[in-house]
Amino acid sequence: MKWASFWVVVIACLMYHSMLYAGGKLLATPGVSQLEGSGGGGIVPWAQLSGYATEDEWSLGAFCSGAKLQDYQLDVCGAQVNFFDRLELSVAEQNFTVAVSNRVIEQSVLGAKIRLYGDVIYSDWPQLSVGLMHKSLGDSAIARALGADASQGNDVYFSASKLHLGALYGRNWFWNITARYTQANQIGLLGFGGKYASKRWHIEMSSAVFVAPQLALGFEFREKPHNLGLGESHWRNLFIGWFPMKSLNVTAAWLDLGSIAGVPSQEGLYLSLAGNF
Repeated sequence: MKWASFWVVVIACLMYHSMLYAGGKLLATPGVSQLEGSGGGGIVPWAQLSGYATEDEWSLGAFCSGAKLQDYQLDVCGAQVNFFDRLELSVAEQNFTVAVSNRVIEQSVLGAKIRLYGDVIYSDWPQLSVGLMHKSLGDSAIARALGADASQGNDVYFSASKLHLGALYGRNWFWNITARYTQANQIGLLGFGGKYASKRWHIEMSSAVFVAPQLALGFEFREKPHNLGLGESHWRNLFIGWFPMKSLNVTAAWLDLGSIAGVPSQEGLYLSLAGNF
């Protein structure tokens, strides 16, 4: 998928958003678009399904995101469909550029998420969802050279999310916890498994405060496996999300991705534009 094709989708849908989008939920409650295609935060999938569809609606979303780091750049475009607030299907195409050589690593991600229980606002307990991501590299040469066992793999995750209305001095407070079973190296961009691979679950979390109905400030944390012995770091970010309307959201963040392929101090800016219809 190319950037241009998604810009066409976003612009066209925005022109007709009053007729097309499903709008049965409160503003900002679905979150934004995660870099692997799922609805959620920037680096962590949340229990919410993408878009504003309720149990008798369906919705379509499209997004493009970019992260500029010290020695790398990650560009992602993707789309999601939410069927009746029960099933989310997603796709994402990732291009990871190594600045020193201008080498590009491409990865495709297909995802599915099912809401198991609850509503992020109205149920007594948090909303619960289970998700699956199938990831496949376009070229496995770099991953194999670094010691990865495979060029494709699957992530399974469980997420719990809750939005507390007026919980912090009258401001809405959101939190999410995700447990992910994965052997992906740098989310799969450097392959799957390796000499030091171990099978276990990894914890991810997000939290945000709505300082205004259209503006959220928060942070995310993502625990990572250490399969290649290259000092892979856990990911962190500080983000601001702007929701001027239900059909559009813009997210900016400061990323701290630590060491990537043995190169330390990979920090930089992240920007994402998404439309929900």
